[in-house]
Amino acid sequence: MTRLIFLGPPGAGKGTQAQILADICQLPHISTGAILRTAVGQQTELGKKAEHYMHAGELVPDQLMLGLIRERLLQADAQAGWILDGFPRNVPQAEFLDDLLSELAQPYDCVVNLEVPDEVLLVRLLSRGRKDDTEAVIRHRLQVYRQQTEPLIDFYRQRQQLISVDGNQIMEAVTAELTKLIQPDDIAGAS
Repeated sequence: MTRLIFLGPPGAGKGTQAQILADICQLPHISTGAILRTAVGQQTELGKKAEHYMHAGELVPDQLMLGLIRERLLQADAQAGWILDGFPRNVPQAEFLDDLLSELAQPYDCVVNLEVPDEVLLVRLLSRGRKDDTEAVIRHRLQVYRQQTEPLIDFYRQRQQLISVDGNQIMEAVTAELTKLIQPDDIAGAS
């Protein structure tokens, strides 16, 4: 079973790489954004609560996010493994997640941190062409990410659960490096 947590700044390619790896292993790519959209779309009890915060332009509280993640991890397709992307974002969330995974008897294999220099991230994010992605806005997002996530990276590094991967390579090279983290029997399509 493969269970990985993906970390990385905006533009590092973690969503893309998590999806590629999930496809290779035939496991769910669990992204917090997708969890929120699905719960809201299905109008689940937690989805309705999350929608209230989202419409008000506020962050969904940690406890509510954890409830949504719990719901998702209990679904049948997640029993054989998963790749979690976008959560946790800080140490308190990581501690909540550890408790949840222990309760569900779903320990993770490792935490993958995609490392990419800020100047490369800036170029990548500007090339997306989104109206709200100005250089100043992107630099601020990266600064906020670093402030929130540095303690999280240290948290996992101290527990010897962190594997850093150079995300400043061609996409295929990053995928090849990430594929080495998977146990051979986890690759569903292997022949």
